Amino acid sequence: MMKLNELKDILEASILVGNEHLNREFDKCGASDLMSDILAGLSEGSVLLTGLTNIQAVRTAVVAGVGAIVFVRGKTPPQAVIDLARTEGIPLLITHFSMFISCGRLHALGITGLNGLR
Repeated sequence: MMKLNELKDILEASILVGNEHLNREFDKCGASDLMSDILAGLSEGSVLLTGLTNIQAVRTAVVAGVGAIVFVRGKTPPQAVIDLARTEGIPLLITHFSMFISCGRLHALGITGLNGLR
């Protein structure tokens, strides 16, 4: 398990929304710009890594039960996305790392994919 605060440090991320959730724990991660991939996986309580900064990322997170979203490659979502995430209680973070590097950093420290495999 990894706390959101630890994940933030590992990915050198900044928090846009969700400072009150820094103790939320994660043990798996999904990474995709296709929200259908996240909906198809066992996403409950996972962290989502994506470059998709539109409202669909947050809506997908709500439906799939994702516990936090990390936008990769330094992408910043529009204010409407930030506002919806705040309303839904979903932390949003931004990392300058690519999706590949972000996944590798988390996997190296024990975070599994949505299928639960190492």
